[in-house]
Amino acid sequence: MAWDLLLLASGLALLVAGGEGLVRGSTDLAARLGLSKLIVGLVILGFGTSAPELLVSIQAALAGSPAISIGNVVGSNIANVLLIIGLVALIAPLPNRDPAIRRDAAVTLAASIVIVLLFLTGTIDRIAGFLLFGALLVYVAVCYVLETRRARASAQGDEAVETASMSPLLAGVAVVAGVAMLVFSARFMVDGATGIARDLGISEAVVGLTIVAIGTSLPELATAIVAARKNESELVLGNVFGSCIFNILCILGITAIIMPIPVDERFAFVDGPVMIAVAAASAVYLFTRGVIGRKTGAAMLLAYGGYLVAQAGI
Repeated sequence: MAWDLLLLASGLALLVAGGEGLVRGSTDLAARLGLSKLIVGLVILGFGTSAPELLVSIQAALAGSPAISIGNVVGSNIANVLLIIGLVALIAPLPNRDPAIRRDAAVTLAASIVIVLLFLTGTIDRIAGFLLFGALLVYVAVCYVLETRRARASAQGDEAVETASMSPLLAGVAVVAGVAMLVFSARFMVDGATGIARDLGISEAVVGLTIVAIGTSLPELATAIVAARKNESELVLGNVFGSCIFNILCILGITAIIMPIPVDERFAFVDGPVMIAVAAASAVYLFTRGVIGRKTGAAMLLAYGGYLVAQAGI
């Protein structure tokens, strides 16, 4: 048990450091290549903060623990909305000004419904994996077109990212080191989580939905807190919903392409519907309210706490 806890803690530490290195290094390289903030935010930052979930899910599937793989994605999406948005809104109210946020919230809801329908089939096969990943490519392309048109219409153009702060060599090392740490963190977290589940008699699904999901959501949480301190509410909400979309379409898509994923029925009838309910509630709220205030943030945190308590009783 002590060894498993050490593996899990080491994995979490490497995950945070690796995610930070990947995002910072990638952003700096993008700046030197003259790529726009739009591309960096949509692709590099979105993928970078979801990279831990991707590697953990692939590692879990290859290790014969599909419940951790799926639980990681479902649990991360629930944590992204209830825990991250709730915590940040409690710190500082989040204005909802950008229509792109409402678009991404609606896409998150649609993707959640589709994946739960796939859960009902009992297996996410390779064909479904290709379709999910294809849907992600379409989503990214549509976002690029829409955001580029909006930037031109507002006469802002496709401005460059912030000035690079690292040398090209240092930025490249940061990217490579970040990826390496994410790979090792994924292995440590899966081994530690499965060991804890085995020692305590807890199902791998519950471990994936809670411990692993919260751990892999730390990059999104760190990014959200930094953005909130800079009063960039669009970045907070955009990163959360963008990550949710990547989690479903990219992570489960790629994992299923590598190896078809058998689905525990609890994901189809318990946790999947919870994910849909959370996505639906957030989408409705964003379409009808202008600000996510502190009271709403507190309610979201209470809801997440209730979800964790319910997991302990399952």
